[in-house]
Amino acid sequence: MDIGILGSLAVGERGVSITPTAPKPRQVLALLALHADQVVTVGTLTEELWGAAPPRSARPTLQTYILQLREHIACALRQGEGGGAGQRCAKDVLLTVPGGYLLKGGQGASDLRDFERLAGLGYRAMDAGDYAGAAARLSEALELWTGPALADVHAGVHLATEIRRLEESRLCALDQRIEADLRLGRHRELLAELTVLVSRYPTHESLCGQYMLALHRSGRRGEALNAYRQLRARLVRGLGLEPSAALAKLQRSILVSGPAGAPAPAGMSAAGAPAPAGMSAAGRLAPAG
Repeated sequence: MDIGILGSLAVGERGVSITPTAPKPRQVLALLALHADQVVTVGTLTEELWGAAPPRSARPTLQTYILQLREHIACALRQGEGGGAGQRCAKDVLLTVPGGYLLKGGQGASDLRDFERLAGLGYRAMDAGDYAGAAARLSEALELWTGPALADVHAGVHLATEIRRLEESRLCALDQRIEADLRLGRHRELLAELTVLVSRYPTHESLCGQYMLALHRSGRRGEALNAYRQLRARLVRGLGLEPSAALAKLQRSILVSGPAGAPAPAGMSAAGAPAPAGMSAAGRLAPAG
C-alpha cells in the first residue's frame, strides 16, 4: 500500500489508486491511512464523521463506507501490477478487528514515514554539528510536502488534530533547516523565503529571529530592527504578550553591534532565534489569514 498524506490524499495498491471521490469515504480512508498498521476504533471513526451527535444509522453507514473502500481495493488488486499474487483479497488489506478497522501499509511507500526518517537524520546531523548534512536532509524531508497535509479532505475533530500535529512537525523541520543554512552563511539566499514565512506566520518568534539575523548580516540592520518592532506590536496588540527574552536579547545585540554580524546572545541558537525547544514560541504560532 502506497500512502501519500503530505498534500492531497493519495492511497494506492499496486500502482492503482484506491482513493474515493465521495467526501465521507475519503475521510475514513484518510484517518485509516494516517494510522496505517494500527487499529482505528469504530468510535473514533464515528466521531470523525459525525462529531459528538452521530445519527442512529452511524454504524451501518460506516460499514457501508468500509465496504466501498474494500471494493476500490479489490479493483486495484485485480488491475494492479504483479497480479500473480492473486490469493490476496481486500479483507487482507483493510481488516475488521475487534473494536475497529486496520489498514495494512505493508512495505509500500509512505511520504509521512519518509519525512520523519529524513527529518530525524537532519536533527541528528544538527546535534553533531554537521550543518551541511542537516540542511540537505531537512531539505529532502520538506520537499516531500506538496501542500498542506490532507489538503483535499474534509477534516473532523480527529483529522484536524492530526493535521495540526503534522504542520507543527513541518515547521520544526523548516526551522532547523533555516538554522542550518544560517550557520553555513547563507543569509542573503534565505531572505526571500523568510520574508514570505514571517508574513504567513506573523507571531512566530523563531522565524522572526531568523529573519532579523538574515537581514542584519545582509547589511540591512534597520529592517531587522523594524521586523522586531512589528512582531512586538502584533504580540502586544493581539495576545497581550511581550516578545520572549531571547528575542529581546537578539534585538539589543543588533542595536549595539556594527553593521553586520551580530553575535547570538546567550540562550539563543547560532541562527539568532530561540533554541529548537521554543519552536512553538510559547504558543504564539498564528498563521496569517
